Amino acid sequence: MDLLAKGIALAGCAIGAGLALIAGIGPGIGEGNAVAKALEAIGRQPECKSSVTSTMLLGCAVAETTGIYGFVTGLLLIFVAPGLFIDKIV
Repeated sequence: MDLLAKGIALAGCAIGAGLALIAGIGPGIGEGNAVAKALEAIGRQPECKSSVTSTMLLGCAVAETTGIYGFVTGLLLIFVAPGLFIDKIV
């Protein structure tokens, strides 16, 4: 029974880490769309380049934090959580 519990805990950590790392897809798509729309706006009105660029960079920075949070969560599930779960089971 102890071996089965360890296996289930490790499998849960691995599946959770995989799902957490999928979070990197969203920011990539969102930032690509933001840059595309910013380029369209600059192409239509070149005089507002500085305000569009600064707003786009701020938005990309905020969107990137979502991917970083997912990455950190995945790393914690891979390297930290299995040890914590195994210590609790034993």
